[in-house]
Order: sequence, then structure tokens, then C-alpha cells
Amino acid sequence: MRSIKIVAGLVLIFIALFVIIKEQTAGVSADAFVNARLTTTRAPIAGTFELVSRPLGARIDRGDTIGTIVDPLVDNVRLADLNQQRLATKAELDRLNATAEGLTSSIEELQTRAENYQRERIEQLKSQIDGAQASAKAAEARLRYARLSLDRSNRLSDQGVRTGEALEQSRSLAEVAELDLANAQETVRSARINLAAAERGIFLGDGYNDAPYSEQRISELEVQRDQLQASAAAQASVLEALDARIRAEQLRVNRLSSASLQANVSGLIWDYLAVSGEAVQRGQDLVTLVDCQSTIVTLSVTERVYNGITLGSSAQFRMNGSDQLLSGVVTRVAGSGASTVYENLAIAPSERHLERFDVTLDVPALRQEPELFCLIGRTGRVFFEDRPLDWLRRVWN
Repeated sequence: MRSIKIVAGLVLIFIALFVIIKEQTAGVSADAFVNARLTTTRAPIAGTFELVSRPLGARIDRGDTIGTIVDPLVDNVRLADLNQQRLATKAELDRLNATAEGLTSSIEELQTRAENYQRERIEQLKSQIDGAQASAKAAEARLRYARLSLDRSNRLSDQGVRTGEALEQSRSLAEVAELDLANAQETVRSARINLAAAERGIFLGDGYNDAPYSEQRISELEVQRDQLQASAAAQASVLEALDARIRAEQLRVNRLSSASLQANVSGLIWDYLAVSGEAVQRGQDLVTLVDCQSTIVTLSVTERVYNGITLGSSAQFRMNGSDQLLSGVVTRVAGSGASTVYENLAIAPSERHLERFDVTLDVPALRQEPELFCLIGRTGRVFFEDRPLDWLRRVWN
């Protein structure tokens, strides 16, 4: 029994020594800390910077206002010139429209006069037709009388009662009566032609014009009005183009006169590079933010452990003071002296860290779990191999 106890004790001692040695020699980081990328907000314009008061390390959401920049001396000379051009163009457009409206009024008055003239002229021609028809009837009556006289003179001449001279006189009177009748009929025909033309708006006369003065003047004014309306349309196009240029210039002036700065990430206020009331220049760095959506774990390991790690290797991260193990994946192996990879990260490594081999670990729980979100700077350890007491830790947790 004593030998059994001795053997059992030696076995327990061996197991204990194995566990201790395995726990200590398992692949583990020398140090590890939560890190994240930095982003810098720069001034989009020059002016006076006014900062929204927040303490360093304060939480901030994407779109939150960081501060404003106001430039009271923004160059708006071009905008003033465009507004002046617009006023001159608008004045010219108003003048052209007013002149065209005046011509329209004159044309309407002349059209009324022309309509009155046409109506009265038609009445006049109708009266002339009536007079010409009356003259034609009178000429017909005279012709009938002349023909009767000629017939009587022929009978008396045959009987020897009248002389040949009286007969010739009767013949002459009959011919004159025929000509008078023909002239009267032509006068009636001419008057009817004038009336038909007048009803179509054409006025025939001794002059060379086929329209009264009112209609001729209307044609001249309509040409002038069309020219003015064409010029007004051109001015309206110029005015529209000026309005578009003024809107664009106004937007430019507004952008240069004031600007509101919004956070481009959800994270932490890491550093203020300018203070309220400071005159800043365009492109100047103003505020540095930590992007908590880019949280990673940076660590250093020995060369032995480093040579056993590859991209995509699984690992577990445990923060100091916590028993919770967080699963992660190796996303970068930078080797020794990897100082340049930390230039855009919130936490810089120590000199001792840089003497070992640098590794980056992606731990999704640090971005997904609210109680672990954005714990920038928290330290811990990373384990790359299973340890003998992991089952006990899992049971304990």
C-alpha cells in the first residue's frame, strides 16, 4: 500500500508539473491591448473655429456636430457682379416688354380704325353701285327715247317731211345714248368689283396701295413688335442663365462663408488640435477621432510563437481583471520593429513591444457587445494554443 501511495503521489506531482509547464509554455502573447484606427477632421474652409464643448474621450456618433467655421470675409465680389448684371438684364427685359405692350395697344387701336374704315368703305361702294345702277336706268330710258326719235325721223324723212340734217341728228343722239348706257353699265360693274374686293379686305383705288393707311401702319408695327418680342425672348434666356450662375455662386459663397463639421465615425474624441476662437486655414487638422468600428487587438509575441502563427489562425483574448475569453482571428503579422503600422492607430506600442514580433487580432465581440464596445487601451493577453486547464475555466465561467 505504501508503494501504491508513493506511485500515486509521484503521478500527481508529474501531472501538476506537466500542467504548470504546459500552462506557462503554451503560445501566449507577452502583452496585448485594445486598439483602433484614428480619423482626423480637417477644416473645409478658412475662418474662425467654434468647437462644441466635449471632454476628451467623450463618446460621439456619426453625424454629430463637432464644431463650426465662420468666415465673415469671404470673397463675394463675383456674386455682386452677377447680381448687377441681372439687374441690368431685367431692366432691359422690362423695357422691351413694355414697348411691345405699347405697340400691341397701338395695333389694337389701328385695327379698330381699319375695321371701321372697311365697314364705311363697303357702305360707300354699295351707295356708288346704287347710284351707278340708277344712272344706267336713266341711260336706258334716254336710249329708248333716242331710238323712238330716230324711228320717227326715219318715217318723216321717207315721207319728205323732215330734212336729212334732222335725221342725222336723231341718229347721233341715239348713238350717244347707247354709249351713255354702256358707260353706266361699266360704272356699275366697276363698283361691284370694288365692293367684292373691299369685302375681302382689298381696297381698289387710284393709288398704288391695296390697303388703307391703318392696315399699312399695323403691318409696320407688327414687324416692330415681333422684333421686340424676339429681343425680349433673348434677354429672358440671358436672365435665366444669370439666375443659374447666381444660384451656383451663392452656393459657393455659402460653402465658403460657413461650414458645420460632423463626425464621420462613431467613436471617441481623441484629441483637439484647435480651440474655439482660433483662426484656422483650409485643410488644417482640427479634431482627431477614434473609429470604434475598427477596434482590433494589437500584441507582441516571441519568435517561437510568431513562427507558429499564420493569417487566419484562431486565438483567444482575455482582458486583465476578467475571466472572459473572447474569440479572435489573426489578421496581420507585422514582425519585429513594426512601428509604422501604428502611425494611424490610437495606442502606440512600447519600445519593448517593438523588440518582439507584432501581431494583429480581430475580435468581433469588441465591436458587437455593448459592454465591450470601444474599450480602447484595455490590456490583456492572447492565447494561441489550448491549455490544460481551459476545461476548468469554461466550467467556472
